[in-house]
Amino acid sequence: MTEKTATLEIIAPTIEEAIEKGLQNLGLPRESVDVEILDEGSKGLFGLRSRQARIRLRIKETGPLIEQATTKEKTDSHSEKESNAEVEDKTPTATSPDIQTSSENKVLLVAKETIDELLQKMNVNAEVSVHFGEMDDKSGTKPLLVDINGNDLSILIGKNAETLNAIQYIARLIISREIGKAIYLIVDVEGYRTRKEQQLQKIAARMAEEVIERGRSLALEPMPPNERRIIHIALKDHPKVYTESTGEGSHRKVVIYPK
Repeated sequence: MTEKTATLEIIAPTIEEAIEKGLQNLGLPRESVDVEILDEGSKGLFGLRSRQARIRLRIKETGPLIEQATTKEKTDSHSEKESNAEVEDKTPTATSPDIQTSSENKVLLVAKETIDELLQKMNVNAEVSVHFGEMDDKSGTKPLLVDINGNDLSILIGKNAETLNAIQYIARLIISREIGKAIYLIVDVEGYRTRKEQQLQKIAARMAEEVIERGRSLALEPMPPNERRIIHIALKDHPKVYTESTGEGSHRKVVIYPK
């Protein structure tokens, strides 16, 4: 008989817990196994999207049963390689819509799980839906839109949308980290941003008319970047006025000028 190696993979919150769990399952002392760390795990960002540790324990045994099991593993492995080769031949190219759809579905799933977990940490019950918006002509990317709906969710908005913007910022960091690239994320609560956008568009139109009547520039109140952007977009094709942002930090604002 030849010496063979048997293995056992274990998943647990930490490496130490995984080792202890594996030794209990095998009924062996620590010195009877070799430990291979497959994944150290992660606590995640802000305690969210954590990942458990994964290890492989190796023990040495002999006997025909182990040989048969090993032979079967080799046969299965050979068949799997052949099967994988057939699948690879049929796999779409990198530009295939199927791959793009699969990638987008992963982003949508990560986004929903992240927002759900954030709300759970905040003890907020709400429905979360995620989807991609229309392609942005300037950046060439689709914004990832998250809609949160429920009863009395004003706590998620806060004064001047400070809480909502904080949730959006944290979610963007976590999702970008999970998928390995930066994303353009917009989080909305009960249509707040939609209503705010419509309100700002009306303000932009009214202020533009006032600039035309007075024949001189007019500065709006300081606004966060996303709100200034709405003003700029609303007036970018206006025939008689143009806009610029001035100021620093929280004092930055939009100024409307006559052409």
